[in-house]
Amino acid sequence: MLKKPTCALPIPMAALLKRLLWPGTPPVALGRPVGRREACLSTDSGAAVRVRFAPSPTGFLHLGGLRTALYNYIFAKKYRGSFILRLEDTDRTRLVPGAAENIEDMLEWAGIPPDESPRQGGPAGPYQQSQRLELYAQATEVLLKTGAAYPCFCSPQRLELLKKEALRNHQTPRYDNRCRNLTQKQVAQKLAEAPKPAIRFRLEEEAPAFQDLVYGWNQHEVASVEGDPVILKSDGFPTYHLACVVDDHHMGISHVLRGSEWLVSTSKHLLLYQALGWQPPHFAHLPLLLNRDGSKLSKRQGDIFVEHFSTAGFLPDALLDIITNCGSGFAENQMGRTLPELIMQFDLTRITCHSAFLDLEKLPEFNRLHLRRLMSSEAQRHQLVGKLRALVEEVFGSQLQDRAVLEPAYMERIILLRQGHICRLQDLVSPAYSYLWTRPAVSRAQLGAISEKVDEIAKRVLGLLERPGVSLTQDVLNRELKKLPEGLEDTKHSNVMRLLRVALSGQPQGPPVAEMMVSLGTKEVRERIQKVLSS
Repeated sequence: MLKKPTCALPIPMAALLKRLLWPGTPPVALGRPVGRREACLSTDSGAAVRVRFAPSPTGFLHLGGLRTALYNYIFAKKYRGSFILRLEDTDRTRLVPGAAENIEDMLEWAGIPPDESPRQGGPAGPYQQSQRLELYAQATEVLLKTGAAYPCFCSPQRLELLKKEALRNHQTPRYDNRCRNLTQKQVAQKLAEAPKPAIRFRLEEEAPAFQDLVYGWNQHEVASVEGDPVILKSDGFPTYHLACVVDDHHMGISHVLRGSEWLVSTSKHLLLYQALGWQPPHFAHLPLLLNRDGSKLSKRQGDIFVEHFSTAGFLPDALLDIITNCGSGFAENQMGRTLPELIMQFDLTRITCHSAFLDLEKLPEFNRLHLRRLMSSEAQRHQLVGKLRALVEEVFGSQLQDRAVLEPAYMERIILLRQGHICRLQDLVSPAYSYLWTRPAVSRAQLGAISEKVDEIAKRVLGLLERPGVSLTQDVLNRELKKLPEGLEDTKHSNVMRLLRVALSGQPQGPPVAEMMVSLGTKEVRERIQKVLSS
């Protein structure tokens, strides 16, 4: 049963604690340990699959986050479940303006939109943790009543001293549980002095073992290496540990697929599930996505944000393809898989514990394959024509001497001739292809430096274009162009091709001359060659 919170405002901490300490309330020994039951990871086999991607909007969506979202999405779609976007925005000091919108925008761009989200809404909303504070207060109250949690009055200064002392002694910083065994009387006295304590969760010495769907059986004795963690801050906002457990429970999450950096924390989360009397979901921790050299992806790398690839003209399918191709979860790695194929082939049991190494230098080749697939589809090609027209107008705009180059038939011809040769649609508006949209400025001296027979070659090309009854396809042009040097003294075929390429494009290199001529069309080739004769 999915439950909605009734209030988005935090209950004042003093009021929450006084409610527990009020006379007439059954006495609760806040320092008393509570009994725990062994975690049970079995779920109702008939329950619907519900997974979530729960990023913090402290930055824009990057490739690591996209990969986690993608695995959740394809797992949900494979089992006809729901994919939920939940924003964990409780760390108010680190929020980045626009990040929440960017995360959902980029998921939609990638073709993996959430079924439920802040934008879409849904039965388990709100989908921003800052709007679910009542739920965290309710869970905290339960934990306080049972003695599974306790108020902590330690100042930030004291906690910082503990950290510095540990580091000076080459130890892992940890809280010393100073407030764990305060009596009710001591708590009441401290509340009078500091009415806004944090709430800490009491870690048990023996954490439950659990079977991770990727890493197998795990057990982490967190109490022996960590102090009791804060679960509710003094401002009424939860920390990650409490919020994710409460939200996963109330949202009916069946499987938690998240990064392996949370594997150790799962023991803490299971202790929280036990203390609250809730059934935990299944856990599957995904190995890290690393750079090719083994270093971690960092938000400081400007080129790992999904928006960067979108703006640069890479296709969503290419990005999804490369981030799954470098990892595991499929019977075999192959290039060119579409999203439906990823869903069909995905197998959670095939995910290994090994990190995935991402080589972004291969992305252009992945994009070329997916662009070629789109170009071969008539319906998709029409969409590409519209996008190419917008690019041409943006890049060349006032430079266009003939707006006929914006006609769909011309653009579709260009796309068909260049399919398999370009990696991005943007390549067609690069300087190398500017001749397709604007007429080059070519001097007679440039052509004369290639061959002294400029006029004769130009006249022969015009004769070829005006020949009646000949369909000037690429194959026909290739045959006829080979005959052009015949009878011209000291004129090689290669020089003729160089001269024509420069005359048509203004560039010494480029596609085959026959393709250039087909691309431009007979009328435009004639005009460019006549310009050579009149210059």
